Amino acid sequence: MGKQEVNRHTLKMGHSEETSDEIRVKKMDILKDFQVLFFSMSRLPSFPWTFLEKDLQSNKSTEFISDILKQTCLHSLCRKFPPSLRYRRLFLSELIRRQEAAGCEPLDELYDALAEVVGAEDSTECYKSYLLPCGDAVSLLENVALISEGTTGLVTWEAALYLAEWALDHKQAFTGRTVLELGSGVGLTGITVCRSCSPNRFVFSDCHPSVLQKLRANVQLNGLSEQTSPTVRVEELDWTGVTEEQLKEIGADTVIAADVVYDPDIVGSLVKLLSRILRCSSSPEVLICSTIRNPDTYSGFKQQLGNAGISHDVITGPVSHVFPYNRLSSIEMIKLYR
Repeated sequence: MGKQEVNRHTLKMGHSEETSDEIRVKKMDILKDFQVLFFSMSRLPSFPWTFLEKDLQSNKSTEFISDILKQTCLHSLCRKFPPSLRYRRLFLSELIRRQEAAGCEPLDELYDALAEVVGAEDSTECYKSYLLPCGDAVSLLENVALISEGTTGLVTWEAALYLAEWALDHKQAFTGRTVLELGSGVGLTGITVCRSCSPNRFVFSDCHPSVLQKLRANVQLNGLSEQTSPTVRVEELDWTGVTEEQLKEIGADTVIAADVVYDPDIVGSLVKLLSRILRCSSSPEVLICSTIRNPDTYSGFKQQLGNAGISHDVITGPVSHVFPYNRLSSIEMIKLYR
């Protein structure tokens, strides 16, 4: 082989090796995407199916499907905190459909996994797990229905996910502080702050009995209590009845709330509560994050803030994309002050 041929052969080999490395890295990223989307029970069309189809077509092997299974239905997290039976059935059926369309040999473990969930009775509750950058997961018991038992507080909403991402990018806003969360719902934002942002003390709060029950269960589920660091409490906080003495006793340095501006009937009591909070001697930092579903309701909230002598600044700038949710939603975060 001549020198020119050797060089050409070496270049070709180098390019081939680089390509295989790129594919390996891409596969790892795609596996992670499948895992993140599966455990948060994201909509199936949002999964990276195109990459899987191309892999099945080019390799005629179910090895990648096997890898996906190990990161989803066969993962230890799924055994401990499983997504809903119906969701797992749909997910596994979709994997089987893609495998059969590519003409690959049937994968026994895929059909075994489906056999486990076919015919089993579904529940009104399920677990959703949100994977943190540190590798831990925040696992939450949620209701399958968006509105259940007369409240919207039994599921995680987009603004809660956005606020949790903002907290991960701004840990200094919580480190060493006493944090009060209003309308904690199932607890995603607060648990993320407790697990990743090192507050000194965290007070979760809500007012609906079934929400408080689920909130307490989720806080415990994620290993948080009054005996842990940070120290954690779950309190019933009725916005219409809370006193300045109660707020002073909590002594919050930072107050947060996500998706609490959705009903015009409760905006008035929320604004009165925020006024009391801002009058506290601790002068806490108050952050409100909202998904703007009804612009009239949201502008009415801001108008009532102004009428109460409360000013606000809109917090702008990108946040790291950690959790899967609809980023086309209109989400705004504001900081309140007098």
